[in-house]
Amino acid sequence: MFEKILKEFGLGLNATVKPFGSGLINNTWLISDQGKDHILQRINQNVFKKPLDIANNIRLICRYFKDQYPNYLFVCPCKTIAGDDMPYINQEGYFRLFPFIKNSYTADVVNSPLQAFEAAKQFGRFTNLLSKFPTASLKITLPDFHNLPLRYSQFEKALKQGNKERIREATETIQFLKRQHEIVAISVQIRNNPDFKTRVTHHDSKISNVLFDINNHGLCVIDLDTVMPGYFISDFGDMMRTYLSPVSEEEKSFDRIEIREEYFKAIADGYLSEMGNELTSIEKEHLVYAGKFMTYMQSLRFITDYLNNDIYYGAKYEGHNFLRANNQIVLLKRIIEKEQQLREAIEI
Repeated sequence: MFEKILKEFGLGLNATVKPFGSGLINNTWLISDQGKDHILQRINQNVFKKPLDIANNIRLICRYFKDQYPNYLFVCPCKTIAGDDMPYINQEGYFRLFPFIKNSYTADVVNSPLQAFEAAKQFGRFTNLLSKFPTASLKITLPDFHNLPLRYSQFEKALKQGNKERIREATETIQFLKRQHEIVAISVQIRNNPDFKTRVTHHDSKISNVLFDINNHGLCVIDLDTVMPGYFISDFGDMMRTYLSPVSEEEKSFDRIEIREEYFKAIADGYLSEMGNELTSIEKEHLVYAGKFMTYMQSLRFITDYLNNDIYYGAKYEGHNFLRANNQIVLLKRIIEKEQQLREAIEI
């Protein structure tokens, strides 16, 4: 397999190939050839049905940055010898190659408020620099990815057609999620309000999608498969969902789930340092809502999959998605409990 891929990109057949990173979607390898390192990825077509749409989006954004902001670090993919962005290898799939940025690293866990600030700043800078980019030219790589009304509709369908025993077991969880339906209603209002602007949005703002230098300063955002037109609440909200608590959605001890206010302030300060003049006043009023939006949606997705017998996320043990759903519900409750303090922490 690698012989064909390396040949496509003009790399030596004696190059070393090693698995790289901890990503769960695409396969990733570090390629070392004659003193130069590259990152090779195979696109997961079970998730991304149209890989060439991803290539289209990255190519357009890369060209825009080169023309408008040539000093901004944006990791553009390497071309094949034939000039392609993403070659197809028969029976293996679509691949792409990126240059490896020396003296850089990624993190799987947010370790400090400074790191949260730097990551939020990079996601804000990415969207801000693309504020005049024609968003309509981007392909939708994951249709309805953050469509909360659709996720709620899928939840309702699972309540009618899902595993009856699991539905009975999850009664308390289900009732709580139903009582929070206002979060869905607000998301509909946002879609219908022109003061909430559609922008180029990353849609996957976890810490591992930021590249840092050796001094722990943010360099740029990476892993751009989910870059599409969207709303700021997707990026800001998922930073809240994944940075605020010291434990992840896999944590079984719910008493360890908490809201670290200093991390929220770091996220807000970092993001607003780039987006403060770009966001409208009503958008700024919905910063905390963004965290509720993303956390609620993720809990809906986990419980829906549990009721549907774990057909989307899968499960490593019995009740895995039930636990994940309730983990996110506890996080949502913590955000709601501290909503006033979080709002007061932002000086707008």
